[in-house]
Amino acid sequence: MASNAYRNGAHRGNSSMKLDRQLPPANLKSSSFKSRVPPSQSPGSALRRSSPASFASKGNDGVPGRVRVAVRLRPRNVEELAADADFADCVELLPELKRLKLRKNNWDSDTYEFDEVLTEFASQKRVYEVVAKPVVESVLDGYNGTVMAYGQTGTGKTFTLGRLGEEDTSDRGIMVRSMEDIFADISPETDSVSVSYLQLYMEAIQDLLDPANDNIPIVEDPKTGDVSVPGATLVEIRDQQSFMELLRIGEAHRIAANTKLNTESSRSHAILMVHVKRSVMGREDIISSENGDPPHLAKPFKSLVRKSKLVVVDLAGSERIHKSGSEGHMLEEAKAINLSLSALGKCINALAENSPHVPVRDSKLTRLLKDSFGGTARTSLIVTIGPSPRHRGETASTILFGQRAMKVENMLRIKEEFDYKSLSRRLEVQLDKLIAENERQQKAFEDEVERINVEAQNRISEVERSFADALEKERLKCQMDYMESVKQLEEKLVFNQQKHDCDGFTDDKCILQVPRFSVSEEVVEIRKLLENETNLRKVAEEEVKNLRSQLGQHPPLAAGGDAEMLKLRKILEDEARQKKKLEEEIIILRSQLLQLSFEADQMKMCLDRGGTGNAFAGLDSSMSPVRHSQLKDLGNGQKASIATLFEQVGLQKILTLLESEDANVRIHAVKVVANLAAEEANQKKIVEAGGLSSLLMLLRSFEDETVRRVAAGAIANLAMNEANQELIMTQGGISLLSMTAADAEDPQTLRMVAGAIANLCGNDKLQMKLRSEGGIKALLGIVRCGHPDVLSQVARGIANFAKCESRCSTQGTKSGRSLLIDEGVLPWIVQNANSEAPPIRRHIELALCHLAQHEVNARDMISGGALWELVRISHDCSREDIKSLARRTLSSSPAFRSEMRRLRMEFD
Repeated sequence: MASNAYRNGAHRGNSSMKLDRQLPPANLKSSSFKSRVPPSQSPGSALRRSSPASFASKGNDGVPGRVRVAVRLRPRNVEELAADADFADCVELLPELKRLKLRKNNWDSDTYEFDEVLTEFASQKRVYEVVAKPVVESVLDGYNGTVMAYGQTGTGKTFTLGRLGEEDTSDRGIMVRSMEDIFADISPETDSVSVSYLQLYMEAIQDLLDPANDNIPIVEDPKTGDVSVPGATLVEIRDQQSFMELLRIGEAHRIAANTKLNTESSRSHAILMVHVKRSVMGREDIISSENGDPPHLAKPFKSLVRKSKLVVVDLAGSERIHKSGSEGHMLEEAKAINLSLSALGKCINALAENSPHVPVRDSKLTRLLKDSFGGTARTSLIVTIGPSPRHRGETASTILFGQRAMKVENMLRIKEEFDYKSLSRRLEVQLDKLIAENERQQKAFEDEVERINVEAQNRISEVERSFADALEKERLKCQMDYMESVKQLEEKLVFNQQKHDCDGFTDDKCILQVPRFSVSEEVVEIRKLLENETNLRKVAEEEVKNLRSQLGQHPPLAAGGDAEMLKLRKILEDEARQKKKLEEEIIILRSQLLQLSFEADQMKMCLDRGGTGNAFAGLDSSMSPVRHSQLKDLGNGQKASIATLFEQVGLQKILTLLESEDANVRIHAVKVVANLAAEEANQKKIVEAGGLSSLLMLLRSFEDETVRRVAAGAIANLAMNEANQELIMTQGGISLLSMTAADAEDPQTLRMVAGAIANLCGNDKLQMKLRSEGGIKALLGIVRCGHPDVLSQVARGIANFAKCESRCSTQGTKSGRSLLIDEGVLPWIVQNANSEAPPIRRHIELALCHLAQHEVNARDMISGGALWELVRISHDCSREDIKSLARRTLSSSPAFRSEMRRLRMEFD
């Protein structure tokens, strides 16, 4: 009667927790027992660090994964409520700390720590999510997985694993829920799932799906060491309903008996094997170019088959004969159960102590579970215990078994095979489709050619008829026009002959009356007029000067004179504004003229290289040699254009235009200043003339995106000079840049702002001020853009900052933890350390190496996952200098060396 209440109970809980989390460093010490578990990263986190395909590509290398152990407490049943009413439970659970206290007496207890501690109120769903779901996800990714329940008889192992949940769906066990997730993830067209259901009874393997098959041998591959049971019934299933039917058949054939501890005590170990075969696409090796350039071509995808296996083991409960009351044949069954469980315990002890010999062959149970403990499978163990103080010895033994199992380390591997049959079938189908498509296209092409020929013939005939008709009409019209013209000419000829004498006399008279002037006389006359106008202008200017001098000598005029003066002043102000506007337009036109001249020179060079026959056709072909062989000349030409504008207009005049009311003038002026600031020779003049203050004023006062983008670019150019960097900080430049970074959304603007801050990060003296004024926070905020060019500037700034910190720490001018770690930059660095963009990856790798050079940062980097990236950099970095720096850093840091030894990471 001990387990009926728990098997049929419906206790519930609504909380869930992921099992993939960092293990606690070690178990707590107790008064009589010390349990130590080597700290290691959880398999779940290791699996999620990169895709399974990346692990498969490493050949025989695997992923380390420790056996994870959860403990579940069964609630008191009716018998225990009556018999132990006056006694407290022998265990006390602390689920929030993942600890369990086993009471020795009223004043002394032992404390143990597990990966998960599940109370008597934990629901079946929560148990599945924290114990089995990570294993199922690994199986779907191509790894083998094992879920096993261990504990005293009557503590709820079968309820946890094999409950079908037919009366209440919330009671479904791990077997049912695992298959639900598997069917939800696989593709019926390309994937397959096969199931075997066995029991180990009296050291004989029996098939629960075919009871006649009652002595199945175990076969071990001599090359790989893989254990299989080829004689077992293997049923391919397509849906959950078929699987539930198989479970019902297997449960009906499983051997159970009534004991004092459990009315339905399992007398055999039940083993459910789920074989998952999935088709995946993997890219073949990349082809590199012959001259050593980066690879640019890749072979097509190849079809792979991943074969994984999920093993769910419901162990028979360990029992003591005097408590269970077993006798006769049941006594022999109990002996066989205890012997197999004892053999399993010996193997786990040997693996936990790294013993050179593991007695796997002492029992068929240990042979079947060879891959689960110390093998290549990801294993989760749930140990079930009861609360009754009468069974404290069995509870303590179960807890110690789980503690030893937590020390077993597996090496997870993916089993992949090339799917030649699937590839052949797919290629045949594709070939048939291509042949049919080619035939259809050929037929359509021939029909289209025939249609075009017929249409062309019809159009030619129609055009010929239209041309003949039009030609005939034009010929008749020309004849009529010709006859009419001849008639008119004859009439004019007669009329001209009659008027000839009179017309001749009139023409002679008119000719005599026309005055004749030579061209030279007209030029002289015009010169005289010009000289008179010049003299008159000089006289007018003299009069104006005299009037102004007289105006200065006389007292102020009356009201009428004041009105006249105001009118004159208004006219003068209008003239001044007009003059200023004209000057601005002249400056803009000059700069545009110089730019057009420069572009015309570039076009001319392109046309000269492409030939004069078809300049535009050769433009594309001529761009490549211009970019390579004449890039220097083009750069010099652009610098000459800017210098010419600088000399003709003057720097002060250009800076004045930054305050122009015309938006187009202001934008053009700030672009000219940005181009001038790109030259180091002009930067000092710009700063001395107040150009830096004007640019900062533009960031502060203007909301135009173009103005802010170009102004930020000009400030970034000025920030390349160390002398200007302190001026930028003194005038509040970093605060303005931070505000601009927070407001801007345009990637180009954010790139300019990030570039300016990155240049400032390279100054050792500005480290604290950059942090206090929000420079580092601004860089972190800019990453929201996600544009590769923007992220490259952010990574450059972080690398510059880390390099300066490293230099200051080496010189002794700085101590303590890195400011980057204090500002929360480390998670972003680790996240993007393996970026696909080479500039981002190079800067972040350099930043990690500089951060790791100082022991004070080591603990934070280890806890933040940076150690894995440092190891990767030391092996896989494309730049030898960064790779060497990472190797020196890892070898010189005691904290890193200790952590690598603990994780058993190899480092040359």
